[in-house]
Amino acid sequence: MNADLLRWRSKIEEARRRIYEIVQETPVAPIQDDPRTQSARAFLKMEHLQKTGSFKLRGATNKIFGLSSDQAKRGVIASSTGNHGLAVAAAAAHRGVRAEVYVCSQVSQKKLRLIEDYGARVHLVGSTPLEAELAARAAAVEAGKTYISPYNDPDVVAGQGTVAIEIAEQTPDANAIYIAVGGGGLIGGMGAYTKTVSPQTEIVGCWPENAPAMYECLRAGKIIEVAEEPTLSESTAGGVEPGSVTFDLCRAVIDRSVLVTESEILDCMRWAYRRGWKVEGAAAVAIAAFFKDAPQLAGKTAVIVSCGGNNSPEVLSRLQEARQQTKTQPLGLG
Repeated sequence: MNADLLRWRSKIEEARRRIYEIVQETPVAPIQDDPRTQSARAFLKMEHLQKTGSFKLRGATNKIFGLSSDQAKRGVIASSTGNHGLAVAAAAAHRGVRAEVYVCSQVSQKKLRLIEDYGARVHLVGSTPLEAELAARAAAVEAGKTYISPYNDPDVVAGQGTVAIEIAEQTPDANAIYIAVGGGGLIGGMGAYTKTVSPQTEIVGCWPENAPAMYECLRAGKIIEVAEEPTLSESTAGGVEPGSVTFDLCRAVIDRSVLVTESEILDCMRWAYRRGWKVEGAAAVAIAAFFKDAPQLAGKTAVIVSCGGNNSPEVLSRLQEARQQTKTQPLGLG
């Protein structure tokens, strides 16, 4: 068995022993009433029910709870498109650590207010997530504070990987797990654990066509700059930081990739909302990818990770417009 993945598994199991002071185990819900599932058994892993509305609380908590007393006293700096910053702010507040969060202009005012409500100081830098990341790292070095990357940090990745431990216990017969990919922390951590306990389970990376940064990096065999278009999947948008630990990890654990369109993302958000599942665009990316694959999953079990439920007002507005336009028409969804 791959020794590197075994080391990752050990870190993930250690994270599990640390994070549940704040983090909650989220349920899986069966998807039973959509004909597109055909004869596949499908379950939604409901990380949008996590305390801060996304899986990001796992990695942030693992990192912050693992700081030495001196590191905690100095404070932490993070960069974020919203969910990670919110998670860092929440975990830092719980431990009594001062936190600063760097964000770019793409982050909604709603998310900024939520981060500030936890007591974190927000810095607005640049127009892309990568610009905010690089600025935050530089500020942390200058101030002697711990930088907490949204994905490029082994402790953060290990925390995110705890989702896979829960899935292994809740759906031990899973044949495939569908995971939206941004910087690769979630799929990297989940894939590392899954490949050591259930190597036959397929790890499926899911991307919006408009924002496929890690996908294109994997295709190129190296980290490259990737031009992106606006996407409903705000949480997965942005480039991959040079030298990220997640790149090699993603290469090792992702078995297959699926890209989905903006209309497919929007349709799956509407589908989820009709069922009372208020998911964000990134979660809908994984759902849409599953529905694309469903015909080839006959007789198999799939788990789709609903990674979060924190939509910006702009995305909610688009969702509402789509619902209004189809009020008198069949939705065409299960």
